[in-house]
Amino acid sequence: MSISMNEHPHSLASGEHLLEVRDLVVEFAVRERSGVKGAKVQAVSGLSFDISPGETLGVVGETGCGKSTMARAVMQAARPKSGEVIFEGQDLTKLSNKDLQDVRKHLQIIFQDPFSSVDPRWRVKNIIEEPLIIHGAGNPEEREKRVTELLDLVGLDINIHGNRRPRELSGGQCQRVAIARALALSPRLMVCDEAVSSLDVSIQAQILNLLIRLRQELGLSYLFIAHDLAVVKYLSDRVAVMYLGRFCEIGPAELLYLQPLHPYTTALLDAIPNTGGHPSKHHEELGIEAPSPINPPSGCRYRTRCPRAQERCALEEPQMRFLAPGHGVACHFPNNSNTSEPRD
Repeated sequence: MSISMNEHPHSLASGEHLLEVRDLVVEFAVRERSGVKGAKVQAVSGLSFDISPGETLGVVGETGCGKSTMARAVMQAARPKSGEVIFEGQDLTKLSNKDLQDVRKHLQIIFQDPFSSVDPRWRVKNIIEEPLIIHGAGNPEEREKRVTELLDLVGLDINIHGNRRPRELSGGQCQRVAIARALALSPRLMVCDEAVSSLDVSIQAQILNLLIRLRQELGLSYLFIAHDLAVVKYLSDRVAVMYLGRFCEIGPAELLYLQPLHPYTTALLDAIPNTGGHPSKHHEELGIEAPSPINPPSGCRYRTRCPRAQERCALEEPQMRFLAPGHGVACHFPNNSNTSEPRD
């Protein structure tokens, strides 16, 4: 059995989404010492989105907003309470663990800390070969050739790095090994969960450029999660902004950064350090800390921090509506409207 760099058992019709997530909900029980008996945290609250073949969807938001929980729910690493995760036409939430293992050949994840995501005792070539062995791909000679190809693909030399252990690598080199391992079974979708946030800025740029090149060469799609808006913009075709388990805005990357519709998006953009000496054109501040996800505010979850909040915001939960092609916002009083006259 040979091992192909682009071997995929499923094909998608033109215009069909690679991944569709519908009304995803993930809850966690809270210990009683929280002061609320039987309390639960709804870390992800009814998220819906899709990713097309070859597309990168970036997801950005503050720490604790539920980004990583969403990523793991997409992978079924933590089964969601409800909702659908449809990958290549199959609803992953309905698959058995055995069937899910077969699907995961083509749905891989890259974690934030490359050193904690690999076995520190193993050599690099064994780390990359592991998924090939687990899934019975090829004979030893074919697997060795595949490992060499993968290391070369991510910019490493098997003769130099193949016999090293993770502690003998830099952070950037170890993340390249993690990427090579994720590519071993020719995935179609890569979930990048803060994949560059633990790296130095110069190394971040190298890994981002590598991810872009791999997308072009292998036809990959990415669900790219980060808290750095500049990083997300650099890689993404579309960006979704997440707050307390929900999307508050989603749209084309350039449009969202130039014309943000949600006050929270505006505040995040204003929080980016400005080294050019020019004041921000948005002038929005985040203000107080985010409320507890155990007891989120009624209506709009952002209203307790929003300078534009009105009575309607406490009474009615805003729904996602599209005010421009592909550019949606969940806000009663978006930035392009008169705050005294809600738009429906």
